[in-house]
Amino acid sequence: MARALASRMGLSSLKRKQTKSFSVRIVTMDAEMEFSCEVKWKGKDLFDLVCRTVGLRESWFFGLQYNIKDTVAWLKMDKKVLDHDVSKEEPITFNFLAKFYPENAEEELVQDITQHLFFLQVKKEILDEEIYCPPEASVLLASYAVQAKYGDYDPSAHKPGFLAQEELLPKRVINLYQMTPEMWEERIAAWYAEHRGRTRDEAEMEYLKIAQDLEMYGVNYFFIRNKKGTNLLLGVDAMGLHIYDPQNKLTPKISFPWNEIRNISYSDKEFAIKPLDKKIDVFKFNSSKLRVNKLILQLCIGNHDLFMRRRRVDSLEVQQMKSQAREEKARQQMERQRLAREKQLREEAERVRDELERRLHQLQDEAQMANEALLRSEETAELLHEKAQIAEEEAKLLAQKAAEAEQEMQRIKVTSIRSEQEKRLMEQKVLEAEMLALKMAEESERRAKEAEHLKQDLQEARESERRAKHKLLEITSKSAYTTTNSNANALPTDIPSFNLSSDNLTFDFKDTDMKRLSMEIEKEKVEYMQKSKNLQEQLNELKTEIESLKLKERETPLDILHNENADRGTSKQSTIKKLTLQSTKTRVAFFEEL
Repeated sequence: MARALASRMGLSSLKRKQTKSFSVRIVTMDAEMEFSCEVKWKGKDLFDLVCRTVGLRESWFFGLQYNIKDTVAWLKMDKKVLDHDVSKEEPITFNFLAKFYPENAEEELVQDITQHLFFLQVKKEILDEEIYCPPEASVLLASYAVQAKYGDYDPSAHKPGFLAQEELLPKRVINLYQMTPEMWEERIAAWYAEHRGRTRDEAEMEYLKIAQDLEMYGVNYFFIRNKKGTNLLLGVDAMGLHIYDPQNKLTPKISFPWNEIRNISYSDKEFAIKPLDKKIDVFKFNSSKLRVNKLILQLCIGNHDLFMRRRRVDSLEVQQMKSQAREEKARQQMERQRLAREKQLREEAERVRDELERRLHQLQDEAQMANEALLRSEETAELLHEKAQIAEEEAKLLAQKAAEAEQEMQRIKVTSIRSEQEKRLMEQKVLEAEMLALKMAEESERRAKEAEHLKQDLQEARESERRAKHKLLEITSKSAYTTTNSNANALPTDIPSFNLSSDNLTFDFKDTDMKRLSMEIEKEKVEYMQKSKNLQEQLNELKTEIESLKLKERETPLDILHNENADRGTSKQSTIKKLTLQSTKTRVAFFEEL
């Protein structure tokens, strides 16, 4: 009995030990992690563990999100993890996402990991059409995404079709135009080629700088009703609260910056906002669910705190982070410049080497041609010599025949027949012999002249052979001298080694380096302004170019609204600025009358 009781107590103790921990799965934008958590852990314990694991210090932008039925919620830092309305099935899944967005990404995002996580999240929201992006801007953003992933454009490696498997454009944009994937890739690649020299971090930041100007960037939308029961949309973002028509998420009808709001609270489904001006009455609205009110309040408090923090002096932690980031960027900038100079010197040395090789091949070709010409001259000289010998022999033979004919003529004269008939015959033969002798003499003289000409040709051929040998000697000596001198001049002793050892990568910051860096940064600012102007012109050109391929019947309501805003020349910033020109009291009254 005692043994059985002890056994049950041991089993019970084991179960308690086993239930003191639970497993969670954390899903970030580019990875999944699993942790074992203690039952007593609060949201902050788990959140801090995730931040330490990914190396994130700018934790105030992020949170752990989980799903509740048909909506989402964020893990509260001061509440136990298991006390939240989360699934009891292990591992419990949380999404590590940006909860609050910066007003200016370039100024506020310090760490590379923070920037990278924002880039991935904003990119996904654009591709999933949670953020509306016009077609021409979608192509530009896609080119920066390609630069961030593949680095500099290389025609030999990035051949047509290399983006075929990439998801770079929202499906809405692809369906809106009669364009093949190859046509889209061609336009993306054209811009991609212009981003040469940008690192991954720089390309991601350019992406965020463009995306943050989109109307729906960083806005959380909620369905609400005012006192009159009018259905409206509440938008909560880094700048304040915005009221939208449910059919138009791009242009707010009313805006309340955070610096005009004193207090926010809710009771059940009713939400109350107290303006900073105490003379103005509290304005209220209703949401669909109590859970939604809790989410709205969390987002309002967090965005308001960050809004006020941006307008105060940075904390020591943030100042330290920004200082380290500036030093790191300066170091990277100088390192890139050093590598660029080395690359330029390497390319120049390679160009000189290629030129020397080209010149060497040219001289070798000339030497080969000279050798061939020399061989032909020697062959021609031998042939002419043989012809001259033949002509001399023929001339001697003809002279001999002529002498024999003369002797025959003399013999015939001496032994001429006495009879008249024989005499006439002999005279005729004599005449023929004389004519033959005359012809033989002429032919001998012609052959002698021909032999003389052949001798002259032989002399000329030997002179050509002598000149060809002389030219070959000149080319050979010149090639050796040029190669020796060029090799000595092409690679001067002051060119730094291209071996990227640890010794080459180390350097010290000097005042002159920092001054030069400051001047270069100022120059880059001017270039950036000019580039921004050119970029806008390119966007307009692309919009005009693809306009003829647009299928008007496939335009969404947001496309139509965006085009109307573009025709009026309004933007996200100009709209909010215009709305806040009115007094808070006027805007509150307008909200209640909607």
